[in-house]
Amino acid sequence: MFIIGYFLAALATVINYVLTFYLFIIIARAVLSWVSPDPYNPIVRFIHSVTEPILYPIRTRLPVSLGGIDLSPIIVFLAIVFLQQFLVNTLAGFSAMFL
Repeated sequence: MFIIGYFLAALATVINYVLTFYLFIIIARAVLSWVSPDPYNPIVRFIHSVTEPILYPIRTRLPVSLGGIDLSPIIVFLAIVFLQQFLVNTLAGFSAMFL
């Protein structure tokens, strides 16, 4: 049973790292929206292509634009923090039960 515990602990760690990395990408996207970057820059294109599948549905379904300010990155930011606090801690708790 300890194998399941170690697997769940490793899964919780990997999910935490992926969510943290995506959180930084969302922050970079928000910062890039304040300036006028070159749209043909590979880094800008990568950040846009990684974040747009998550941000676009939020923009279309919820009226989160307030006076020209896009609030969808804030909603994604809060969702990532929720997943880190709930999902990662739950997996870590389950892993502790098997160890």
